[in-house]
Amino acid sequence: MDEVNDLWRVRLDKLAQLREYGVEPYADQYQRTHMAQEILDGFEALEGQEVKIAGRMMSKRDQGKVIFTHVQDFSGQIQAYIRKDDIGAEWFELVTKFDIGDIVGVKGIVFRTRRGEISIHASEVQLLSKAMRPLPEKFHGLTNVELRYRQRYLDLIVNPEVRNTFVMRSKIIRSMRNFLEGQGFLEVETPTLHTIPGGAAARPFITHHNTLDMDLYLRIALELPLKRLIVGGFDKVFEIGRNFRNEGISIKHNPEFTMMELYQAYANYEDIMELTENMISEIAKEVHGTTEVTYQEQTIDFKTPWRRLPMLEGILEYAGVDFGQILTDEAAQQAAKDKGLKVEPGSSRGKIINEFFEEYVEPNLIQPTFVIGHPVEISPLAKRNAEHPEYTDRFEAFAYGRELGNAFSELNDPIDQRQRFEAQVAERDKGDDEAHMMDEDFVQALEYGLPPTGGLGIGIDRLVMLLTDSPSIRDVILFPTMRHREDD
Repeated sequence: MDEVNDLWRVRLDKLAQLREYGVEPYADQYQRTHMAQEILDGFEALEGQEVKIAGRMMSKRDQGKVIFTHVQDFSGQIQAYIRKDDIGAEWFELVTKFDIGDIVGVKGIVFRTRRGEISIHASEVQLLSKAMRPLPEKFHGLTNVELRYRQRYLDLIVNPEVRNTFVMRSKIIRSMRNFLEGQGFLEVETPTLHTIPGGAAARPFITHHNTLDMDLYLRIALELPLKRLIVGGFDKVFEIGRNFRNEGISIKHNPEFTMMELYQAYANYEDIMELTENMISEIAKEVHGTTEVTYQEQTIDFKTPWRRLPMLEGILEYAGVDFGQILTDEAAQQAAKDKGLKVEPGSSRGKIINEFFEEYVEPNLIQPTFVIGHPVEISPLAKRNAEHPEYTDRFEAFAYGRELGNAFSELNDPIDQRQRFEAQVAERDKGDDEAHMMDEDFVQALEYGLPPTGGLGIGIDRLVMLLTDSPSIRDVILFPTMRHREDD
């Protein structure tokens, strides 16, 4: 701590000296003409031309009458060659007081040094913002991973590949938006504050509205307001927005995360399956130039069509248990016991099927796969399958053993929906605080008539993880949720 205070005092002294010389260390503006990478890429046309750049000093070599510094802007870095004879002895003396981390503006001529490095021969150097804290010397690497997440601004300054990840994230979202709009979908916005948390099995964050004197919930899903819009006559809608779930934190989970949900009238889950694989395949091609991506040293190919895998077939394949022959809750509980799989006492067959799937099947789904045939008990908003009503017309999309998306033919029978909600309420009464609450307004909306509808939700963060080879969800969220530091 004393070292930090000493460095602060040194820079504070420099700040005072600059002001004594009449230099304002925090400028109002600076009009640059070029970005660093633009000069590097366009050297042949710009050689000998005057340019103005601005950015952060990332290195500094003082050789007496010459200073070499690398200036970094959003596009990259370029060297500035600052000579005492060119900018004057008095101003050169001031520049010697500049520190790594300071933000500067440089005006000069584009040239190539004798060592072959494209540079700017400075005729003018201006201090735009004095950095009072030094940049960390050894910032890169897993040893500083918590600091990188907690102080993302430092991460972005020192590790250019991190900045590239978030540029890629923006491109992925833009590509998704363009694809959906090209398919005739309308982007909409729905409330973040809900009176009833619905659309997913999750524990919500609760807040309180003082004027109305009522509790409200941060949304856990986008689903139910969007389906109300389909009732209201919209045919194709989508929303990209934040959801909030008061749950654990891991490399795959953050309490606030970004989802895309879409709903299409007169479509079923098979239509949405085709849309999903086409969309993600197109996004991969647009941002990578190919459907093949490398994630954690595994090659994943998003080329269509993707594998379709019934849930029961997957369990038989990877766990060796045939739920086609296990037809009661008691028999399912015994099957779990035989495999040493822990399940909640009194669990239904459908819930146990899902437990088997998550334990034995999910980790094996490396290549893009649609899992279909989910039990009704774990799909309270999905339409029943006409031939096998104990299952639903639903799919989950997986890659690298992780869920990317969830979709189904939407349940549009208001009587069935009410019964499903009542079953969920019964689960809540037994202590399941992630079970759905009764949503009378949504049931009432269905009673006015929801056309046949297909819906889809895709986790943007997990998709970005896959397409940027990022091992943790925190690597693709600019400011992930962090616990308090011990010294806070």
